[in-house]
Amino acid sequence: MNQANTSTSTNTKICILGGGFGGLYTALRLNQLPWENRKKPEIILLDQSDRFIFLPLLYELLTGEMQTWEIAPPYTEILQGTDIHFHQATVTDIDINTHTVTVQNHTNIQATTSITYDRLVLSLGGETPLELVPGAKEYAYPFRTISDVYNLEEKLRKLEKTNLEKIRIAIVGAGYSGVEIACKLADRLGEKGRFRIIETGDQILRTSSDFNREISKKALDKRGIFIDLETQVTAINENSISLEYKNQIDTIPVDLVIWTIGTKVSPVIHNLPLQKNPQGKITTNNKLQVINYPEIFALGDVADSRDIQEKPIPSTAQVAFQQADYTAWNIWASLTNRPLLPFCYQPLGEMIALGIDNATLTGLGIKLDGSLGYLARRLTYLYRLPTFNHQMKVGFNWLVQPIIQTMTKNLGYKPRP
Repeated sequence: MNQANTSTSTNTKICILGGGFGGLYTALRLNQLPWENRKKPEIILLDQSDRFIFLPLLYELLTGEMQTWEIAPPYTEILQGTDIHFHQATVTDIDINTHTVTVQNHTNIQATTSITYDRLVLSLGGETPLELVPGAKEYAYPFRTISDVYNLEEKLRKLEKTNLEKIRIAIVGAGYSGVEIACKLADRLGEKGRFRIIETGDQILRTSSDFNREISKKALDKRGIFIDLETQVTAINENSISLEYKNQIDTIPVDLVIWTIGTKVSPVIHNLPLQKNPQGKITTNNKLQVINYPEIFALGDVADSRDIQEKPIPSTAQVAFQQADYTAWNIWASLTNRPLLPFCYQPLGEMIALGIDNATLTGLGIKLDGSLGYLARRLTYLYRLPTFNHQMKVGFNWLVQPIIQTMTKNLGYKPRP
C-alpha cells in the first residue's frame, strides 16, 4: 500500500479526503495535468476503505451480473503507475487553522498520523441516517457500501434457504435506489419474493423524467411490486414494519427491510467551523471553494454547491464526476497562477436499472429501455470506470463471460455447490 509522506517532504501537498467519485477522480485528473516547470505537488488520497466503489453498479452484485472486482477495485490497483499516494485511514480531525488532518491508521488502530496540506479536498461522501425511525438502526439494511451488500447478501441467502412460502421485503424509498434494488431482487427471487416500496411523496422517482418514471412504473407493476405512496415509516421491528397513511398506523409482517433514503454528513464534517446549509452540507462558491477558505474545496455529498448561475446542484454520481474535473483544474490553476473556472453542470441524462438485462436511459435526445437501454447503460458506465486499464479488464470480461457460460452449458458442466 502506498503511504503518504507526512513529515519530510517540503513539496506542496494536496490532501484529498474520500475516495469516491469526487475524490478519486479529482486525484487522477490532478495527476494528469501539466505542471510544467513547477515541481509536481504531492497528491495524497485518503479513504477508510481499501477499495473504490462504483456505486451505480452496486445492484448488479445481488443478481450475480457483475463481480466485486469489477465494480470495487482496490485503490492500489487503480493508482498503480501514478504519483498518487494512497493512505487507508479514518479521518478523525481537521484543523483548518493549522492546515492539518489527523487520521487513524487502519494497519495499526492505536496509531494516529498528522498530515499537513496546502490544498484540501473534502469529498468524504455521506452516511445513511438510520436513527430517524425507531428500530431502523437495529433491523433495517442500508445499501451504500460493499459491506452493506455483503450483509444484505448473507440475509438473503438465509431467507432463501428457509421454507417460507413468500419472502416479504419492504424497501423504504421510491427514488433511484429503491426502484433499482426492488427490480433486481424481484428478478432474483422470482415467485418467492413479495415486495413493497414505501414512499413519503406522491409519486415514485420524483426527480426523474416522465419517460423513465413511466417505464419504471411498468417494470414494478410487471413484477407485482406494491407501492405505498404518501406513507411514513413509524417503526421497524425484527419481523414487522409500522406504516402511517392518512393518520392511520398499520403494522405488517416483513422478513427484511431495506433502507435507501437520506444522506447525512460524517461527524468530522459536522464539527468543522465552516459555513453550512440547514442539512449540514458545506457551502461553496461556484468554483467549488469553501466560503472564506479558498484553499479548501468541497464536492459530492458533503457540499452545498451552486453552478455558474448560482442554482443548487443535486448530489449525484454524475455531478460528482463532473465536479472532480473542475476541482482538479481549479486546484491546478490556483497553484500555477491561472484563473479558476466556475462549475458548469451539464445534465447528461439518467439511467435506471430495472431488473436483470433491463434498464431505461434518457439524455441528449435519446430514449431507450429494455435490452437496448441495458446495453447503453453498461457501455456508458464502462467508459466512466476510473482508469483505462480497469476499463479494458472489465470490458474483456463482459465479452468472454457469455461465451464461457454458453460453453459450460453445452458441455453439461455444473459447478459444485
